[in-house]
Amino acid sequence: MITIVATLQAAPGKEDELRAALTEMVENVKEHEAGRALAYSLHTADKEPGVFMFYEQYADKAALDAHGTTPHMKAMGQKLAAGQLLAGRPSITHYTQIAGVS
Repeated sequence: MITIVATLQAAPGKEDELRAALTEMVENVKEHEAGRALAYSLHTADKEPGVFMFYEQYADKAALDAHGTTPHMKAMGQKLAAGQLLAGRPSITHYTQIAGVS
């Protein structure tokens, strides 16, 4: 299983727009990637409301690669750039599960 943790910082004054764009992405993943994205959840930092974190899990690299090429991923990227919604580049970390309980 592959886990992704992506952290995004909203540009000043763009927090609500970024939240809306990221929430829309969750809905698109739910609608179009059921069975491929095992987990896809959006969080906000308790003490930093402009900081958002995606927690994503995929069964394998093929599912992760497919996610990266979806029309809704492309649309979100365009929306983030056009609206200048981010304060900088997202931090994206890939993890491979080695043990766990489910």
